[in-house]
Amino acid sequence: MSSKKAKVSTPSSLRGRSVADSKVEMTEIVFPTDANPLGNVMGGRIMHWVDICAAVAAGRHARTPVVTASVDKIDFVNPVPVGGVVVARASVNFAGRTSMEVGVKVWQEDRATGERKHVVSAYLTFVSLDPDTRKPREVAPILPKSEEEKRRFSDAKRRRELRIQLRNEKANG
Repeated sequence: MSSKKAKVSTPSSLRGRSVADSKVEMTEIVFPTDANPLGNVMGGRIMHWVDICAAVAAGRHARTPVVTASVDKIDFVNPVPVGGVVVARASVNFAGRTSMEVGVKVWQEDRATGERKHVVSAYLTFVSLDPDTRKPREVAPILPKSEEEKRRFSDAKRRRELRIQLRNEKANG
């Protein structure tokens, strides 16, 4: 009888994935139908683009349908006028058992110079769903590689702990 333990294999869908596997960049032009009466893109339209960009990143990581569970605070720091170009980038910062934190940063890009101004940043939490049962489904862990990815992973883990703490306080309060 052999003393070797049987090797348990991890399903390929749950093996760790790199941050690069989930990266998304979206570009939009602000049209008059996207604007408020002041001629700048409406905050709700930016939030819509943020949610789409983040959902694509979460879906790339989970390889399942995903739903938005929460959005952290959003602060708009610069307006984007009609005709402006909006660039949004997203990637998964951290993955729990069935949820993922996705970071999104949005800029306005000047067409003539290519210079970018920060518009908004946000963190969104998505839950992976089984395509058949629509119940939460496990996701692969994130494998941060660069120092920046490791910092974002660590920061996301702390934010997750705070979200859980706040949720528990609300449930018990």
